[in-house]
Amino acid sequence: MGTVDLAIRTRGLRKLFGSQVAVEGLSLEVPRGEIFGFLGPNGAGKSTSIKMLLGLVTPTSGEAQVLGRSTRNAEARRKIGFLPEHFQFYSWLTARELLRVHGRLYGMPRASVEGRAWALLELVGLGAHADKRLREFSKGMLQRIGLAQALLNEPELIFLDEPTSGLDPLGRRLVRDIIKAQRERGATVFLNSHLLSEVEITCDRVAFIKDGRVLETRQLGGRSDGATSVIVKARKLSPDVASGLSRWGSSIRIDGDQLSFAVASTDVLPDLLRYLVAQGVDVYELRPQQLSLEERFVQVVGEDRGL
Repeated sequence: MGTVDLAIRTRGLRKLFGSQVAVEGLSLEVPRGEIFGFLGPNGAGKSTSIKMLLGLVTPTSGEAQVLGRSTRNAEARRKIGFLPEHFQFYSWLTARELLRVHGRLYGMPRASVEGRAWALLELVGLGAHADKRLREFSKGMLQRIGLAQALLNEPELIFLDEPTSGLDPLGRRLVRDIIKAQRERGATVFLNSHLLSEVEITCDRVAFIKDGRVLETRQLGGRSDGATSVIVKARKLSPDVASGLSRWGSSIRIDGDQLSFAVASTDVLPDLLRYLVAQGVDVYELRPQQLSLEERFVQVVGEDRGL
């Protein structure tokens, strides 16, 4: 895949704060027109990574490009929208006035800002509250106006940091539909969220990050090549037999006559079954099932944290 097709490209991106390593060797490629999930435990380096991609934090080393240009390029940054996790808006402004201010910051013509602001307020369900001051908004309403300002300039690349954290189920569904509509118009969405069930039904791909490194990138959207959990019921299981499975699987456990493990692909199951039979194991049930995103998250980044 050539650079021209990528919305985001990083190579060995690293950030130190004094002697503290915040991001270590981050390498990513995110194609244009994709909804990409960026997942990891607290302290994994997600927020620092996003700030480097936005040009708000200077990397210690490595390289990063957005929309085919340096993260310091002003023209590229004009085509980016951003909703931070911890946003602070001027509480004395109305919703309409907030969007007007951001429109002026983008250098948008006044007439186009007015039309765009009204359309976005309607889109996020705040049309009836356009002239209400933000100090009167609930957390969910502030989340919605934050999303509206992130979309104001019709960005080609949108960074959303916990965009549904303050929303009820109906609000989360609305945001999910808006995100998918952005992809349909050709925009790229870079999404960070702890609500893995939302990520799973929204994103095309996700990356698991820990200690500032990408551990795994996984395709979503119903494809069958993701990690699979396998349950085997059998007699004559032993620790030695289970140990031999490590060439095909991981997270191997024996509980009585039940053996459980994870495989990267179901293609290995015939070889794995032949191995068990050759070891004298009496197999009477083998049941694969696709791991949920939450289960895979725990496997990849959470096991040694006791999650």
